[in-house]
Parts: sequence; structure tokens; C-alpha cells
Amino acid sequence: MPSLALRNLLHDRMRFIVTLTGIVFSVVLSAIQLGLFVGFTRATSDVIAHAGADVWVMSRGVGNLENGVAFPEQRAYQVRALPGVEAVQKHLVAFGQWKRADGAEEGCLLIGVDLAGGMGFPWNVVEGSVAGLAEPDGVIVDELYKAKLGVTRIGETFEIRGHRVRVVGFTRGIRTFTTAPPVFASFKRAQDYAGLRADQVLYLLVKATPGTEADALAARITAGVPDVTALSTEAWRKKQQDYWMFGTGAGITVLIAAGLGLLVGVVVVAQTIYAATVDHIREYGTLKAMGATNAYIYRVIIKQAAISGLIGYGIAILIATTVSRASLAGTTAIILPTPLSLGLFVLTLGMCVGASMVSINKVTRIDPAMVFKG
Repeated sequence: MPSLALRNLLHDRMRFIVTLTGIVFSVVLSAIQLGLFVGFTRATSDVIAHAGADVWVMSRGVGNLENGVAFPEQRAYQVRALPGVEAVQKHLVAFGQWKRADGAEEGCLLIGVDLAGGMGFPWNVVEGSVAGLAEPDGVIVDELYKAKLGVTRIGETFEIRGHRVRVVGFTRGIRTFTTAPPVFASFKRAQDYAGLRADQVLYLLVKATPGTEADALAARITAGVPDVTALSTEAWRKKQQDYWMFGTGAGITVLIAAGLGLLVGVVVVAQTIYAATVDHIREYGTLKAMGATNAYIYRVIIKQAAISGLIGYGIAILIATTVSRASLAGTTAIILPTPLSLGLFVLTLGMCVGASMVSINKVTRIDPAMVFKG
């Protein structure tokens, strides 16, 4: 037999549907906004996270990956001479201008890879191969940006800063927060595309010897090599994420939208549960007249809220997951990792139970004698 809490909910199905609608709207909005936050955060630092380096070396004062400052290539030899360094590799990340076949130009993010090393290569290559970057003018782009770059197939030729480039492969799912499509090229060719001199680099990727701690090695490089700063991959990744998500205000905007979604849910659920409690106030008075304790009635009200929360969350997370999967086919990914889904579950139950507390005060002051009054 259904519990009293469930019977109360089903007694007025329309009110129950309104409550579920509020919960679903709140959770879906919050899930999508938080999923966008996770997706944006990953997009800002994917190039760093997938490079395979232990330490990144850059000019002093560089605040984010896309705005590197050139420094002499000889710093690579100075870094290589330090204890704890196993390998050093030149690397380049800079903005460029991609010229389509129709003459239109699009901004792109150049990623120059030292083909003699083993770090910084494109990942998730689904067509062509990394070896194609060794071919004259070979570049690899991501298939998500085919339309933006005007690319349809391997072998097509385009221009970057007046230099001919030829598409030799496609990756899948490499996004950038700036919306500038990533374009992988050999380091030497990327220097030309970015307008750097042959003796300049923007970054050095460092592999530590086994047993060497990345942060300690980064501190050693910063202290021992002039005019550069070294950061472990984890520290550089976090700095990059903080810059784009909080330094620019983009992340705060997304988080505020998620918070507003939860606030809407609390207001709707609180109002609905309060109205339902008031509508059944005489029934609660009858229960008290029959000897029911306040604690029992509290449990009924809280159980109603919990049931609403569970059903609403189940519907909402199904919708949000469907939207998330669909977004992976585009340049803006909504990512819902398991910890985020579990966190939303806890928040939803907390929101519903917290909202039910608004109506409990009304029940506390019920006079059982009201049942016998006209």
C-alpha cells in the first residue's frame, strides 16, 4: 500500500506535475550550465594536459598558453644541462590566420610540434597520421572545425600568413576555448606561420628523469635559467584554466546561471510543498488529534519532498545526459562527469528537503481541536 506521503502527492496530480516540472527545470539548467563549465575548463587546457610533458618552460610573465613570448632557443641547452632533466623539446602555441579557398580568413591556433621528440603531438587522430606532419607544408586539423576552415578532405591546400599548407590528417574532439580551431604543424613550419625567427621558441617541453618530482624540477629550472619560468604540467594547466574561467569572467557567468537554476527550483518546490501542506492542514490536524507526533508528520512532509526530488532528478539527468551526448558532436561540449552527476543528486535532494522545511513551521502550530470546529 502506498505510503501517506506518496498518497498525498498523487492526490493532486496536477500540483505534483508542477512540482516535478520545477525540479526538472532547475536540475537540467544547473546540469547544462555546470557541464558547460567543465567542458570549457577542459577545452582551455587540453593542449597542456595531452602534451605528455612533466614541466613547461616559458618566458617570465606569460599568463596563458595562447599569448606566449619568444625567447632564445639556446635556453633549451641550458635546461637540458640541469640535473633531473631527461629530455627537452621545442614547442609552439600561437594564433595564426587561416585563409580558406574562397578567400575568407579565420583565426586558428597554431601548435608547432618538434617531430624529433615525443611530446606535444596531436591525439585522437581519426584520419591520416602524425607522420604526415613531416611532409612539406603538412598540417592536421580537427574535424569539428571542417566547415569553419573550409576543409572537406585530406589533400586540400590553404594558406597561413601567405604560406601554403596541406591537410594531411584529422583529429576528433580537440576543442579550444577561444573558438580558434587548432592546427598542428611541424615546429619549423609553425615558426614561419607564426612569424618567429629560426632561433626563437615560445615553449620548452621537459621530461623529468624517473624519480624526479615535477614541481621541484620546475623550481630548479626557474632558478637556474635566466628570463624563464618553469611550471609543472599540473600547475600550468591550473593557471591556464584560472585565467580563462575566472580571469576573464567567463566561468563566473556560467556558475551564476547554474546557481540561478537551483534557486528557481528551491522557490518552486518550496511554494508547491507549502501550498500542498496548507491544503491538507485539517488532515494533519486529524492525525495529531489521533495521537500522531510532530516528528511523524515531519517525516511525511520530508518524505514527500524526497520522493519529488528523486523522480525529478531521474527525469532531469536523463534529459541532461541526452543533451550532453548530442553536444559532443559540436565545438561546444557539455560534459557531465560522474562526480558532477552525483553532486547534483545530493543538491537536488537537499534542495527539496530544504524547501519542505518552509512548510513544517505551519504544521508545528496546528491545534488538534481545529478538527472539531466548524
